[in-house]
Amino acid sequence: MRYQIEGDSLPVVVMQLEPGEVIISEVGGRTWTKGPIETETKATGGIGKAIGRMFSGESFFMSHYTAKGQAEIGFSSSFAGSIIAKELRAGESIICQKSAFLCATSEVQLSVFFQKKIGAGFFGGEGFIMQKVTGPGTVFLELDGYVKEYQLSAGEEVVCDTGLVALVEETCSIDIRMVKGLKNMFLGGEGMFDTVVTGPGKAYIQTMSLPRLGEMLSPYIRFKK
Repeated sequence: MRYQIEGDSLPVVVMQLEPGEVIISEVGGRTWTKGPIETETKATGGIGKAIGRMFSGESFFMSHYTAKGQAEIGFSSSFAGSIIAKELRAGESIICQKSAFLCATSEVQLSVFFQKKIGAGFFGGEGFIMQKVTGPGTVFLELDGYVKEYQLSAGEEVVCDTGLVALVEETCSIDIRMVKGLKNMFLGGEGMFDTVVTGPGKAYIQTMSLPRLGEMLSPYIRFKK
């Protein structure tokens, strides 16, 4: 499978498939196909894993796209942002925000991940439930806004606004930290809590999220009576 990510701020990943290669996505995930591709919808991994996917923001069923000859398939992001490709070794996992999964090669496994720290679950912006993606294979993730990658050493931290942690490697930990000082907390405009990601491992921070965009636009939306 060969792929290319195009489209700048409205990205799409375009894959060139060889006969027999299979790509999975949530139901109806593909944007277009070119050439002989067979589509099958099924609850991948059984009922238990399918229910776990629902809790992590994905659909109960998955679409399987099998190339019956040389073919092309495209998957586009549902919002202005970035598409990130991650090559995962057998047993290697990443933790990402809900609904980040776009598509993957057929060996990749999706499951639910529960935040271990209560504070991060309540106030971190990502919630208690996140997605766990496990290799082997290639996974493509759709993330809001521009995404900045950090390689954190053991004990090294990156601090960001809540809700902006896009994904982390499984070796990283996510927690929250209360903003110091009442003036900063109530008048600083950044809220009461920050999200803290601690290494070792890679962390990906996004510049925008759909909930944050909704908060910014809500004062300008007027409903007609």
